[in-house]
Amino acid sequence: MDSALDHNGAKPTVGDYMTRDVATVSPDDTVRDVACRISESEHNGFPVTEGRRVEGFVSARDLLLADPEELVFKVMSGDLIVAHPEMKVTDAARVILRSGIQKLPVVDDAGNLVGIISNSDVIRSQIERATPEKVGKLKRTLETIHGIEATEERRTVGLDGLVPTQGKVYADELEGRKYELERGLAEPLVVIDNGGVETLLADGHHRVMAAERAGVEEMDAYVIALERRVDLGMARTADKEGLESISDIDVVDYAHHPLVETIERLQ
Repeated sequence: MDSALDHNGAKPTVGDYMTRDVATVSPDDTVRDVACRISESEHNGFPVTEGRRVEGFVSARDLLLADPEELVFKVMSGDLIVAHPEMKVTDAARVILRSGIQKLPVVDDAGNLVGIISNSDVIRSQIERATPEKVGKLKRTLETIHGIEATEERRTVGLDGLVPTQGKVYADELEGRKYELERGLAEPLVVIDNGGVETLLADGHHRVMAAERAGVEEMDAYVIALERRVDLGMARTADKEGLESISDIDVVDYAHHPLVETIERLQ
């Protein structure tokens, strides 16, 4: 996995991406009760807790051949793998990958449940990360290619003034960005202030579209300001595709992703 950094230069932790509001079951719940909860939710299992302390984990598979009136503590898995909030997300990813499990309960030093992190959370933590290194490299590239001076700053930008530089985003990806927005985990955008004439969105199109759908009007951004307007390739692309605002971006269903279309043609 990439060694992506957070805003302060440190690697993201489990605590940054875990879900804090965790659905749990009691050791004294019956198999029938838990099976009903699974069937009525999007969960395929629950941490089993006594108070706040994690005693085990019960999955749909554990319930398959069990007596409906059996108590959960008799069928749950007690050989539990857990994560700590300060654990690096990349380390949690290795545990999830090697163990084949989908979710890791997150416990504090006292063994109390404080969250849960899933394989989806891990994936989202690695997608579209805007790091200072990434922004610095773009700034230096622009300076070298166009022979100009550029400055970099971190500030809030209005979404209505951004000119997109790609014409489409994917619907399934928007779900991930929505998830991050709701938890305050959205990465900053990367925009280019082209000599004060136009503000180009260089990175973060899915984040912008998710924010626009959520009614968000401003977002945190790394802004690279060029001393004068230059003829940028991304600006030409936006002009060629008729992209003037984020409302011009098309949302494409995943079923129409180019790779999926290729696979379908080969079948």
